[in-house]
Amino acid sequence: MNDMRIVKRDVDMNDIKISAKDVQVYYGDTHAIKDVNVEIKDKTVTAFIGPSGCGKSTFLRCLNRMNDTIDICRVTGKIEIEGEDIYDKRVDPVQLRAKVGMVFQKPNPFPKSIYDNIAYGPRIHGLARSKADLDDIVEKSLRRGAIWNEVKDRLHAPGTGLSGGQQQRLCIARAIATEPEVLLMDEPCSALDPIATAQVEELIDELRENFSVVIVTHSMQQAARVSQKTAFFHLGNLVEYGETGQIFTNPQDPRTESYITGRIG
Repeated sequence: MNDMRIVKRDVDMNDIKISAKDVQVYYGDTHAIKDVNVEIKDKTVTAFIGPSGCGKSTFLRCLNRMNDTIDICRVTGKIEIEGEDIYDKRVDPVQLRAKVGMVFQKPNPFPKSIYDNIAYGPRIHGLARSKADLDDIVEKSLRRGAIWNEVKDRLHAPGTGLSGGQQQRLCIARAIATEPEVLLMDEPCSALDPIATAQVEELIDELRENFSVVIVTHSMQQAARVSQKTAFFHLGNLVEYGETGQIFTNPQDPRTESYITGRIG
């Protein structure tokens, strides 16, 4: 079974943020993720690529236990964030999701004001001692989300009134308002036009200074532009993982090469 080997390269153990060992995911009788082992670096953008239905979004959702919300889904193996087993029974998934923020494919601002979209997480997690604290968190998050200058004069207008690209940057600002350590993004640009996509990609590049960012993308060009590490998934297997430049120019597995050259996918 040589062709099923997983090709990996050069990961420095000192800056590992997320470690997954022997992860399996089942939806009922369907084995959706098979034997995934991967170490994701801190302060790095890691892209998950692969054909539709290959398991990349399913695996992403393991990293903040979003699959817990699906009754027929079962996850086995071990996933650690900085050495803590996130599937340990003592771990509260709500607290975990404050530490591991998520941005979805379609912008989904709450039906609240721009201010309250950002303030929601810090309020429920008790991160602000006063209104002034909350004001600071809101401004800082909107600045980090690269949308402050566009919304600072209408913070009490509804977030749903923004354009698609602005809504997605608002959702990114909302995700980072709880000071997460990891930011997961599930095809964050697929509903956006090219200009809004470029703005979000630029923002992703800035965010890696403070966060470990993991992005699922159907666009190989986007993976090449924004990520430093790339993982290629195929039929529920993690086939190859390494430096983005190497994955795209010198893949070691024939399945990776077939996907990148357009022969599968």
